[in-house]
Amino acid sequence: MRIFITGSSDGLGSLAAKSLIKRGHNVTLHARNAQRAEDASKACPGADGVLIADLSSTQATKSLADDLNAKGPWDAIIHNAGMMRIPSSSTGPEGLPTLFATNTLAPYILTCLVQPPPKNLVFLSSALHNSGDATLRDIKAASYSDSKLHNTMLAFWFAKQPAFQKTIVSSLDPGWVKTKMGGAGAGDDIGAAVENYVALAEGTLGGSGKHWYHSKERSFHRGAADERAQQKLVDELQGISGVNPPK
Repeated sequence: MRIFITGSSDGLGSLAAKSLIKRGHNVTLHARNAQRAEDASKACPGADGVLIADLSSTQATKSLADDLNAKGPWDAIIHNAGMMRIPSSSTGPEGLPTLFATNTLAPYILTCLVQPPPKNLVFLSSALHNSGDATLRDIKAASYSDSKLHNTMLAFWFAKQPAFQKTIVSSLDPGWVKTKMGGAGAGDDIGAAVENYVALAEGTLGGSGKHWYHSKERSFHRGAADERAQQKLVDELQGISGVNPPK
């Protein structure tokens, strides 16, 4: 299988890449700059290259989609990249808040522009999505929790679209695990999280439009399943990015 993982220079993205490579898959990594690309290559010497793009930039994200289309088609794409502890004043090259552009807008843009859609598509959520704002009052000012709710909503929305009927679209809560983002105090099973990445990339769990935790279906914020809220989110992302969902 040909698999692409955003944010795979370290953490769960890198661990999942290593596991998938060991299983014989062709994995392409992603990093936001040249230094992190070098780190990614050293961590996963068996990877099929590293694509570089700063996902806080809409233009760089669109260029990444072009690179993916040139290198595709893909069997699986995992939207793993995300930022958590950054100042709310931090902005990307086009002036959009960094957290919103990276965590919410970039997965939307890539999902719309990478064609044909992969067989398996994974949006990274979190247990913290349960405290996200389902009213979508100001999505650009999204907190980390808000962005993880957005990711779950996007997974559910894309799963229902005609263009993705041959794709298994999933939302994944990897748990609170010991990574640079999770911190040393995290107590969840990191091995189980990586196994869930692998299972969703390989499409062995089955069923589109589901939310997973350690390879078992998990309950989610009821607002994530609100179809009107999902459509509102997609409409706003379309307006901000200028990218239309595929028909």
